[in-house]
Amino acid sequence: MTNPFSALGLEEGLVHNITRLGFTEPTPIQAQTIPLLLAGKDVLGRSQTGTGKTAAFGLPLLQTLDPQARHVQALVVTPTRELALQVTQALEDYSQGLKVGILTVYGGVAYGPQIQALRRGRAAVVVGTPGRLLDLLNKGALRLNRVRWVILDEADEMLGMGFIEDITTLLEAASPERQTALFSATLPQEVRQLAQRYMRQPDHVAIQPQEATAAGITHRAYRVRERDKLAALTRLLAAHDVTTGLIFCRTRVATRDLAQALNDHGWPAAALHGDMTQAAREDVFTAVRKGHVRLLVATDVAARGLDITHVSHVMNYDLPTDPEVYIHRVGRTARAGRTGVAWSFVTPREEGLWRRIERRARQRIPFGALPSDGAIARARQRRLMARLVETLEDGVTQSEEGRNVIQALVAQGHDPLDIILAALHIAQEREPRVGPMPVEPTAYRERRPEPRRTGRRPRRNGREKGMVRLGFSAGREHGLQPGDVVGTLARQTHIPGAVVGRIHIGETVTWVDVPQDYVAQVLAQGELRWGRQTIRVWVAD
Repeated sequence: MTNPFSALGLEEGLVHNITRLGFTEPTPIQAQTIPLLLAGKDVLGRSQTGTGKTAAFGLPLLQTLDPQARHVQALVVTPTRELALQVTQALEDYSQGLKVGILTVYGGVAYGPQIQALRRGRAAVVVGTPGRLLDLLNKGALRLNRVRWVILDEADEMLGMGFIEDITTLLEAASPERQTALFSATLPQEVRQLAQRYMRQPDHVAIQPQEATAAGITHRAYRVRERDKLAALTRLLAAHDVTTGLIFCRTRVATRDLAQALNDHGWPAAALHGDMTQAAREDVFTAVRKGHVRLLVATDVAARGLDITHVSHVMNYDLPTDPEVYIHRVGRTARAGRTGVAWSFVTPREEGLWRRIERRARQRIPFGALPSDGAIARARQRRLMARLVETLEDGVTQSEEGRNVIQALVAQGHDPLDIILAALHIAQEREPRVGPMPVEPTAYRERRPEPRRTGRRPRRNGREKGMVRLGFSAGREHGLQPGDVVGTLARQTHIPGAVVGRIHIGETVTWVDVPQDYVAQVLAQGELRWGRQTIRVWVAD
């Protein structure tokens, strides 16, 4: 009987390897993509995380490599170092016995070993993050003029992180005869424009997920004010048994602030964000695996590639703006047949967003009441009794030192029951602190922020005539304000601040409309400086 993967056109050696790895049937993205890539087609694929994209592009790529070549033949670009390492591991597993050199490159580590590996000519496939790949290209260590494949994995994430200029530079440096595959969970306008500009009549492959969320996940939502989120979170943590919790925030600054606040309240937590070195990230993962840290606070991008066996609770401290991201987040619990819990905080202004998330999740998610003081006290009492029973069963009460203390206190006239109650009181004092009960959500309306002012009234739709849209690699998470944009442009590019048009400040990227006549003057600076931040500027059109 023909192996299903053989029927897709894959060679025997690759089929043997993936069969050994437990691959029995191709996933939909693999079944549609592999024949197209083997036929030399460019592919624009829309598919969610966990659908088998790596094998979909990795198997055809490995099959077409020239084993005699001594140059880089394939480039795989990923948004994070964790995903780069995952892709590398998968490619190494698929290519067992094929003698394919695969090199992973990312920031936060020394350049030397990566440059040496490239110069030795043993890396047929290079997998890496945009920033480090561009650095190696600029240093002359990475040469893409003879590359046969370029794969962009999680393209929407990379563009959302502000890597558009790095990616376009890499694509323009790559051989024009290359084959290109772009994979993305969503296809926003920026991704479509990238595909239109750098791909050759790509075939489109779109895979819809079979199920929105795992059946083993219990979803709960809580209506809270923005300023009450920390109090609400600590109350939930106090009332429930959280083995390992993954808490999502929108920005890197928010992850650091929340992790610090939780630790200040006595809840062991660690932040996971893009500014951390690989060594620091590994320290966090080790602390979680050893049980020293139970709560991991992360952004969506930083959470990719988490090496944690089981996450009992996923907490949406900040709701994702894209309902699809909610599915990705909660999918990190209830794996391998386990059950899990997903908590989400919904502010009044996010009611519409929450309804869209419910539609994407294909279920109505009930709003719950936050735990009362009585519920928290009962939960703590239950946990205390469980620890006492466990201690008694383990025989720890045979401690000679403990008996001496009790006997001395009894000899001083203290009642044995009072001694036990005092010991329990001391134990309970070590419990983490919880915040006050938040105000009921129906008792207030949050004020909407004042509209951002730029000195001129922007048009409601699109750009004004004669304007060009520029991208800045900084946004709200860096503290950027409209006045900073205008002032920085005026001081460093010497264009009149009054001519600056519409400004839209996103989380990590800012879009600015500038008159056509001044674009070259702005771009001539190369980079702008705002405080300690180096801002890249590019044309968004």
